[in-house]
Amino acid sequence: MAEQVFIFDTTLRDGEQSPGCSMNLQEKLEMARQLERLGVDILEAGFPIASAGDFEAVEAISSEIRRPVIAALARANQLDIDRAWQALKGAERPRIHTFLATSDIHLKYKLRKTREEILKLLAWAVGYAKSFCADVEFSPEDAGRTDRSYLLECCHAAVEAGATVLNLPDTVGYCLESEYEQMFADVRSKVPGMDQVVLSTHTHDDLGMAVANTLAGLRGGARQVECTINGIGERAGNAALEEVVMAVLVRRDVLPLQTQIRTEELYPSSQLLSRLTGVAVQRNKAIVGRNAFAHEAGIHQDGILKNAITYEIMQPEKVGMPSNHIVLGKHSGRHALAKRYEELGYPLTKPELDRVYQSFTQVADRKKQVYDEDLIAIVNEGTEQTPETFTLKLFESVSSSEGRSTATVELARDGQLIRDSATGEGPCDAAFRAIDRITGIPGAVADLSLHTVGEGAEGVAEASIRARFEGREFTGRWRSQNVVESAARAYLQAANRAAYELQRSAEATAASAKPAHSNVLVDRMLPGGY
Repeated sequence: MAEQVFIFDTTLRDGEQSPGCSMNLQEKLEMARQLERLGVDILEAGFPIASAGDFEAVEAISSEIRRPVIAALARANQLDIDRAWQALKGAERPRIHTFLATSDIHLKYKLRKTREEILKLLAWAVGYAKSFCADVEFSPEDAGRTDRSYLLECCHAAVEAGATVLNLPDTVGYCLESEYEQMFADVRSKVPGMDQVVLSTHTHDDLGMAVANTLAGLRGGARQVECTINGIGERAGNAALEEVVMAVLVRRDVLPLQTQIRTEELYPSSQLLSRLTGVAVQRNKAIVGRNAFAHEAGIHQDGILKNAITYEIMQPEKVGMPSNHIVLGKHSGRHALAKRYEELGYPLTKPELDRVYQSFTQVADRKKQVYDEDLIAIVNEGTEQTPETFTLKLFESVSSSEGRSTATVELARDGQLIRDSATGEGPCDAAFRAIDRITGIPGAVADLSLHTVGEGAEGVAEASIRARFEGREFTGRWRSQNVVESAARAYLQAANRAAYELQRSAEATAASAKPAHSNVLVDRMLPGGY
């Protein structure tokens, strides 16, 4: 049976030290609840001595989150350890995590202490923490650059003092895989009493090696890994939890290990952290990035459409993503294009596909990505322009300091004025929801960009939006001196395009049915149909 790897999440401690990633108490609690749903084994809630806010967060998380071990960080001194225990004492399963630098670089330039002084101090700190808490973790900071024989002495002293977990951090992301693996193998085989102690990794990504080194540490005997959601952390970040977990799962053939992580919660966890911190995940981020399961090359798309295993080593649903994504761009082939047209309700004959494909490649050469609206315009080349079903006549928006906003819009359709209001998480969201209520075809914003065109008082706000209606994407763009109005009009433009196309599809379906059926979509779009 595969051995278990314990997942130690330090998103709320080391991760939060990443510039721009700080969170308040309520945000930390929300993230902690998600980490509990994710199934982490240990949750490092913070560094209580660092600030009153950190203390309160550790204390609140300790009192509410019951399943995982709750850890708090402390330097090797009495004040830190006392403060950590005060914050942790309400936890169901508390752990004090104390650390002290051991590399000669840190001893000389930071601590100005001798090796002998460090040995005594770390042994005292572990013993003092043990007087409060049975579960004590010790980290020899900068273990990766610590003289190996001295590192073994430090680890022995910590184990003798009662440490239950030994964490060997590559604090500055300096190690290569073979070095990091050997360090664990040496500590495991040469330090007495290691059969009663869990070895842990803690890696940084300064050389892009954080996840690779974590896996190397597992090969060397570690059975706990310290990591963060999205790989956030000091400087270039920590090992990304989602990458480590999926590497262990997918490559069990060479790593006979397992975790207790509910992998379907990986993507939701990533998205929540991005929302709370405002720090987006890069598109090409492994496992949870927007492009992780996206395919543009025609050869890849052809393989994916035949069998996903050709180009995907894991299922997107396994990490909580809804599905893979065929991206239509200049590298796409006829197979993917025909498939998307069929999904949009345009089954094409071979001559039709040949004609459309030529126009498609011309558009794809000009644009990074081709959207559904572009495809519809291509297939309808030579036909009439999209009519404006709804016209904006009145727009009002009110925002409150609590973050909720209300928008009122008045739209005209066939000479009739229809007014409605809605609330939302901000003025743009409220405007979109009010428009939805009138049109009867609610949309989901996939992308919204706002920027200023022109300088100073002469500048205007340009809004570009991409929204999904009934599974199809449509775009809109508008310029106005009012930012929210610009966004609202751009959204309405996309909604108008969706209304026309969805109505056209419904009418075509109704016309082909015998006997003819009522047009449900048109009924939904009438006033009061929402």
